Formats: sequence, C-alpha cells, structure tokens
Amino acid sequence: MRRFNVAIVGATGAVGEELLRVLNDYDFPINNLVPLASAKSAGTKVEYQDKEVTVLELTETCFEENEVEIAFFSAGGSISEKFAKYAVEAGAVVIDNTSHFRMDPNVPLVVPEVNPDDIANWRETGIIANPNCSTIQMVLSLKPLDDLYGIKRVDVSTYQAVSGAGKAGMEELVKQMQDFFAFRLNESEKKSFAHQIALNVIPQIDVQQPNDFTKEEMKMVNETQKILHKEIQVAATCVRVPVLRSHSESITVTFEDDVEVDVSEVRESLERFENVEVIDDLANNAYPMPIISTDTDTTFVGRIRKDVYANNIVHFFNVADQVRVGAATNSVRIALKWIEMENDI
Repeated sequence: MRRFNVAIVGATGAVGEELLRVLNDYDFPINNLVPLASAKSAGTKVEYQDKEVTVLELTETCFEENEVEIAFFSAGGSISEKFAKYAVEAGAVVIDNTSHFRMDPNVPLVVPEVNPDDIANWRETGIIANPNCSTIQMVLSLKPLDDLYGIKRVDVSTYQAVSGAGKAGMEELVKQMQDFFAFRLNESEKKSFAHQIALNVIPQIDVQQPNDFTKEEMKMVNETQKILHKEIQVAATCVRVPVLRSHSESITVTFEDDVEVDVSEVRESLERFENVEVIDDLANNAYPMPIISTDTDTTFVGRIRKDVYANNIVHFFNVADQVRVGAATNSVRIALKWIEMENDI
C-alpha cells in the first residue's frame, strides 16, 4: 500500500494527541509524520508508535518543505483560515477539524458512514471539513432512521463533557472537584466556563445568536442539513455537564406524518449501521453511558421507545466519545476513505 507524508497541525493539543493515537490504532499508512504547532511548542516531542517525533513550527512553507500529502488541522479556526491554503498549494488534502470551512458550499462536510460520496468534491478547494462533535454522533444515528422512514424533525438536548473545551476544561473540572473536597470550592477559578462546572450543569455552549439559540446549537441545525442533504427541522439545546469525556444526547425524531413507528425496525436499522451499537435493556439497567463509550470508536444508542401520543415519533439516547468519534476518529476515517477513493480513480 502506498504510504503518505502526514502533517498534524495542533499536534500538542487534545485532539492532536488523540489523532496520533487513532492513526496508530488504525495502522494508518504513514511514510513521514510531520507534527506541527506554534513556535512556542516547536522542538517538543510527541510519541508515535513508541518513537519520539520532534514538533516543527507551523509556517507558510512547512508543508512544501516536508512534501505533505495529507494535513490534519486541529488548532483552531483562525489557524485553519490562515494556513490551510498553504497546505493545499503544496499539494496536500486538508482535513479540517475546526468550524471554519464547515458551511462553505464548496467544501464537503463529511461523516464517512453517512455521506462518503461527498468526499469526491474535495478537489474544488482541496479541503474536507470535519463536522462538530455533537453533530457527528447524532447523524450516525439519524441516517439509518432517515433511510428507514424519512425524518421530518429532530429535537435534541445534549449533555456535553468538559473535554469539549479542551485540556483546560478538563483541568478546570478536576481542580474544582479537588477544591470541593478541600472545602474551598468558592475560591476556584472559572476560566473555561462562565460558571462553576463541578456539581453543576450549564445550559449554554458558545455564544448567543440573534435567534436566541447558541452558536453550538445552530451548528447542529445547519451541519445536519448539509450532511444529510435534506432540510430536516432541527432544534437543539446544548448543555455542559461535569463529565470528563464523552457527549450524550437525548434525541426525539419525528418522521413523516403517515409513518407508524415499529421499534423493532428502528432497533434493527441502528444495529445494522456501521460503527453504531445498540445497548437497550432497561430492565437490566443496560443503556449507553459515557463510561461505556470513552476511548472507543463506536456511537452507542439505547432507551429506544415509541412516543406515548404520536405514532410517528421515536425517542432514544445516544452517547459517543467526542474526542475520538467526534473529532480524531472521524478525521482519520475521512482520510482512509479519501485514500480508497483516490486509489479507485
């Protein structure tokens, strides 16, 4: 198999570190690994396949100098905005994990299990966008149901882990819990979140939009429609919870008016779908939870039930590791599908 020169922009960040682990887990065909970061982090080491690799400074010329063919970007939207074009000009395909390019009509927004054919459009800009973490795990469970019955509307409430705010968010929760047990929680700093996150839930992620939804909530609306190529009505309420890792979602799906939901059909369609696993045995306390999904590449679905009042509505619970499924793993799966499609040309 052909091997590629692979760059990771933001190699020292939380998603960058996870990308290194996922690339190793998937035995990605790497010829030369090029970890990139700011001048401040240049010269430090990252570990890959039991070897230490020196982090290089991200510059306008580093992609060409290292003959990069695949570039994963996970260092923030402003970095992608400034440097992605240099990777493309050097001949690389960019797989961008930030929000910067997601809604660009010329950039495919991809979850490989859901809309793999969109990858073929990468040549228009040289860029493939990775969706928001909450969107990825949701559409992985929506796609089989849309194929089954045809989705009309989705109402979702998220329970998002602090790792969605990066290393700093995780450290803040841990520090606040330490302060709680030391009886000094009132002295804890609040930097990553507007309010105390320990022993609390915060019903706001990202900034308010003109329609009073937040930016995170509108990402789920707009990205879902772009990925599924369908004007599905989506209403989201995104909530930060004091969980270290793995996002959960309570999802209500309304199908077309003439549909009568058969829960066994819903369950079977989800069980058959790639990288989705059903855990749904309420009588025996078996259902998806963050402690089950963390450090896995699977989206777990359970608590599947038909609405009490309407035949065309189903409710379920969805959990996935947002650092892997919602970021690093989806990016690597995009790259592997891109390689497969390029080999077929």
